[in-house]
Amino acid sequence: MKKALVTGITGQDGSYLAELLLSKGYEVHGIIRRSSSFNTQRINHIYSDPHFDDTKLFLHYGDLTDTGVLSKLLHELQPDEIYNLGAQSHVRVSFDTPEYTGDVTGLGTQRLLESIRETGLIGKVRYYQASSSEMFGKVQEVPQVETTPFWPRSPYACAKVYGHWLTINYRESFGLHGSSGILFNHESPRRGETFVTRKITRAATRIKVGLQDKLYLGNLDAKRDWGYAKEYVEMMWLMLQQEEPDDYVIATNETHTVKEFVQASFERLGLDWEAYVEYDKRYERPAEVDLLIGNPAKAKKQLGWEPTVKFRELVNIMVDADLKLAELEKAHREAEERLV
Repeated sequence: MKKALVTGITGQDGSYLAELLLSKGYEVHGIIRRSSSFNTQRINHIYSDPHFDDTKLFLHYGDLTDTGVLSKLLHELQPDEIYNLGAQSHVRVSFDTPEYTGDVTGLGTQRLLESIRETGLIGKVRYYQASSSEMFGKVQEVPQVETTPFWPRSPYACAKVYGHWLTINYRESFGLHGSSGILFNHESPRRGETFVTRKITRAATRIKVGLQDKLYLGNLDAKRDWGYAKEYVEMMWLMLQQEEPDDYVIATNETHTVKEFVQASFERLGLDWEAYVEYDKRYERPAEVDLLIGNPAKAKKQLGWEPTVKFRELVNIMVDADLKLAELEKAHREAEERLV
């Protein structure tokens, strides 16, 4: 039985990855931060779903800012695979909390890699680094590939570049089996509600059922390469099954504007988006990333991987899931009103 350690297991990607690894018979260990409220909503269903063996899922309190805990866990668990998905991952928020973002997203990777080295796991463990298309920022070529120069445009992207090159450095300096997935935007019904795609689908469905009046957004012209998170975690696993570590762009090779995402979401619900969407400059980034589109040819050739869920299907998956959520929210509100 293989043993995997996942940072960021309670996030969108972490929850899908936990499901995938459990389905393959892994013993899965996740690091979670202590909170005054429960923050395991995305993985709670695993404990009641008969498709997953919840006796193989273990959660440990810890943080990427705490080297002692990381080293202790690695020493005790001796994992076969490590997936570093933990980060302060919101681009706009990184401008408000640049030091914290650098500490968790950048130095957190440094602490984890050095803990791997110090505990003698190099040569024994395979490591996955969650890199980001945001590293390309002010893009130097279209589409972007693994060799495209980075030009990060946010504290988050700068921290991701640091973590990406650290992984390469530990691979070249110490022989770490470390691979990085340069993932372009990937979404799902589990996406955080402050990220623009989920903000759109949540608002559109709440408007549809009468719980919300308007949706306020920033730059509608930004172009992104959007894929399905549930598919993208399959690539993470495939990378660590290769004999040699490497870096891969993971994308759909299609680009769409935020406006197109809005239009498709409201169209799915039979609504005219222009009647409900308004501009708010507060949601603009200080430095915008105008265009991201990735070419996953290397992943297709070497991993045998390519995405099957494209833009329109992804939008529909998210809208349909959020419509059910909005209907439940409305029913709950109406039930509370009847009790008053």
